[in-house]
Amino acid sequence: MTLIATYILFEQVLFALIALTGVAGAFFALTTRDDAFQAGDRQTKWIWVAILVGSAFVVITRVPFLSWAGMVAIGVYWFDVRPHLKSILNGNYSW
Repeated sequence: MTLIATYILFEQVLFALIALTGVAGAFFALTTRDDAFQAGDRQTKWIWVAILVGSAFVVITRVPFLSWAGMVAIGVYWFDVRPHLKSILNGNYSW
């Protein structure tokens, strides 16, 4: 296997894993209570589900610029929105 073929395979696997985390994030957003999004001052549950599903789609299809924006949206959910909602649901209301 050449170096270029290895890189292409690595990139395809990486994009597929990121798309999978988008689908998993959509599942977690779907199973989260509606009022948690309001309490956390975030977009509604269904908007986040749509963002994550759409982001997973553009990442797996590798739409040139949108795939990077989709990766950012998936990262925002996993590293900002979900931890905040999780802390609200656990009863931790501090900043």
